[in-house]
Amino acid sequence: MGERFEIRLAGSGGQGLILAGLILAEAAVLYDGKNACQTQSYGPEARGGASKAEVVIDTDEIDYPKVIAADALLTMSQEACDKYYHDLKRDGLFIVDSVHVRRVPTSRAHRVPITQIAEDTTGRRITANIVGLGILAGLSGIVSREALERAVAARAPRGTQEINLQALAAGFEAAEKLQAER
Repeated sequence: MGERFEIRLAGSGGQGLILAGLILAEAAVLYDGKNACQTQSYGPEARGGASKAEVVIDTDEIDYPKVIAADALLTMSQEACDKYYHDLKRDGLFIVDSVHVRRVPTSRAHRVPITQIAEDTTGRRITANIVGLGILAGLSGIVSREALERAVAARAPRGTQEINLQALAAGFEAAEKLQAER
């Protein structure tokens, strides 16, 4: 029996969560030697509409590619938080971008100003998706830091590898601070 781990990254179109899902799946498959499936969904509006990426990672073959009950949920908008929280496992990892999510349905959530960390680190809000990946990987351990760094470097748009690696490092640093607070 494998170790299936289901992840949902959700927010608004334009936040880069589909790219984040692709990067996470590639880190698992290409650099950590695991199996992964990535699916995505976004509204017809693209920018501003609902967007989600799902990644299923397993050490064995994956027989169903979609999230049934999320082991980890990263929400980058209030709409995503409201819509997907109920699909999170009881003991699942719940991360919200406190810049965009004000109402959180549980005290177990990790409220992190992901967008603010991205702005402070790189000067660009668009790198918040990569900060979020660093936090998710740092708290869950589902992929190694090295694998994620390699996947970010390979997938980041040309000329943005360095700032995206800075954003990833900031995410891992935020995860370390959260773990120290426990």
